[in-house]
Amino acid sequence: DFNMTLEEVVGCNITEKKMETVSQALEELLVAAQQQDCLTVGVYESAKLMNVDPDSVVLCVLATDEEDEDDIALQIHFTLIQAFCCDNDINILRVSGIRRLAQVLGEPGTADSNGNEPKDLHCILVTNTQCQSLKCQALQDVGNYCEESRCKNMWVPYLALQER
Repeated sequence: DFNMTLEEVVGCNITEKKMETVSQALEELLVAAQQQDCLTVGVYESAKLMNVDPDSVVLCVLATDEEDEDDIALQIHFTLIQAFCCDNDINILRVSGIRRLAQVLGEPGTADSNGNEPKDLHCILVTNTQCQSLKCQALQDVGNYCEESRCKNMWVPYLALQER
């Protein structure tokens, strides 16, 4: 389509670039949170924590891949978690690329040799119970992205994580 104006072309690039930046910020944030033990992984674990201590949660990441689209139970969990986050002013982010998440967090994507199932990476919470240093740039970048998206009426901003 050659009829795009320069603004449109530049506009597209900025958004894509922005997504790339935010994806990287998210990956950094998750790694930092994991190292400081501020990560809660799993739909049930996350729901439990949000029930007990919603104020400690600074970000909720909901991850799906195409094969999860038909998982009705998961979609219902997501709907409930999203509603809860909105009620409690918790930033929420939908991402695709569970394999990438597993890479970032050093989780095996499949069951390991002992038959341990991989962790449920569909829902991940970042909490800041004792680690103020997570208020770092990465958390800010992700938070700003969530806020900007809300201003555009995208209540649940979406990021596609790229495998590297």
